[in-house]
Amino acid sequence: MTVPDRAAQLRAAAQELEAGFLAEMLKAAGLGKSRGPFGGGSGEEQFASFLVREQAQQIARSGGIGLAETLFTALMEKTHDR
Repeated sequence: MTVPDRAAQLRAAAQELEAGFLAEMLKAAGLGKSRGPFGGGSGEEQFASFLVREQAQQIARSGGIGLAETLFTALMEKTHDR
């Protein structure tokens, strides 16, 4: 595997980890919870996790909170140590 391919894979993995972290943070903040008796019902409840996950992925793709870049740098350093 070439270095650019490996770097792209590591960057994608780091971004996916950041998105997972952000999804959990968004859920803890209450994003995706039903909005009371006139909310979307069971359909809203079933698909709320997809919405939260997609929003977290968009945040990560847009630069996120810097976690992906930190992870990517650490992973690249580890692979070059071998």
